[in-house]
Amino acid sequence: MNTTVEVPRGLAGVVVTETELGDVRGREGFYHYRQYSAVELAGSRSFEDVWHLMFRGALPADAAESAAFAAEVAPLRRLPAAVRDALPGLARATALSGPLAGLRTALSLLGASAGFRPVFDLDPRRRAADALAACAAVPTLLTALHRLGQGQDPVEPRDDLPYAANYLYMLTGRAPDPVRARAVERYLVSTIDHGFNASTFTARVIASTGADVAACLTGAVGALSGPLHGGAPSRALDTLDAIGTVDRIEPWIRERVLAGDRIMGFGHPVYRTEDPRSRMLRDIALGFGGPLVDFAVEVERQVERILAELKPGRELHTNVEFYAGVVMELCGLPRAMFTPTFCAARVVGWSANVLEQAADSKIIRPAARYAGPPAPQPVPSRG
Repeated sequence: MNTTVEVPRGLAGVVVTETELGDVRGREGFYHYRQYSAVELAGSRSFEDVWHLMFRGALPADAAESAAFAAEVAPLRRLPAAVRDALPGLARATALSGPLAGLRTALSLLGASAGFRPVFDLDPRRRAADALAACAAVPTLLTALHRLGQGQDPVEPRDDLPYAANYLYMLTGRAPDPVRARAVERYLVSTIDHGFNASTFTARVIASTGADVAACLTGAVGALSGPLHGGAPSRALDTLDAIGTVDRIEPWIRERVLAGDRIMGFGHPVYRTEDPRSRMLRDIALGFGGPLVDFAVEVERQVERILAELKPGRELHTNVEFYAGVVMELCGLPRAMFTPTFCAARVVGWSANVLEQAADSKIIRPAARYAGPPAPQPVPSRG
């Protein structure tokens, strides 16, 4: 008897498990990490504090516990020799694809060289140790691959710098401006986790098979690389470049909306109101000010007006990628590193989900509805 249950395309709205890590309330324009508003956390806490929250279930109780966790993860940024030695060749091999493509291979190598074992075979303490090591190494891998791809030497991490500042330091080779480092940190905190998005779900599916942490994260990176997921911040900024001037906004947007094209940086599959991450990043951008910010704000205003006219009844607002691109550009990040920077944050959320999934040994194994020719058909003989 066929017991397949019909579900919406893309599993939209289907609950596949329970989680204590957070939730997204799309109609309210709100999301949280373990009961705390993610946007409020981004405004008041360090990246390491929120990492502690996601991995250990609570924010650090005081400054001493916060400092202890930061001191615990900082040395894990340094790569094993086997991985470090392989990076120049890997950067050459992925020169046309970029650091995110290189990260897929680098993460696999990191897991193999560090002896990561299937989460099914590990106790919770060992799983968490592997996840901590992988998360700490990702910014080092990404920045090294980028610099090698530009003909520059990698920059070794500094234990005295917090996560975001160290990331910028490894990327540029210079101690970052504190204002820009804090802006990037707020962005990173706001993108650690966001419900059961495609990459998080991918990580949990792989974890449900009992595979090792590196395998889970490699699959998540692959999902994130798609332009409909994490690949949009630079594309949203490319849209601003293509429009060019204020007088071109109206005709440029109308032409594309009427042609059925997607306007990168607008709309979200969950939010039916303004994306709270976009609201926060707009405020950060306004704090910097300047022509790019003024232009982005005007594009947002006119796009929303045109979309309201041409697509009445639909709530289409800026999503996280629109102002993320503006903020990262203002902070000096190259566009090739926009999505990798997203990954440097989301790896913590993926890992927290992997650890949660690993505690439940039930494999995720959905069904598909067959839509091909009726079966069985006789196998044709060879002519």
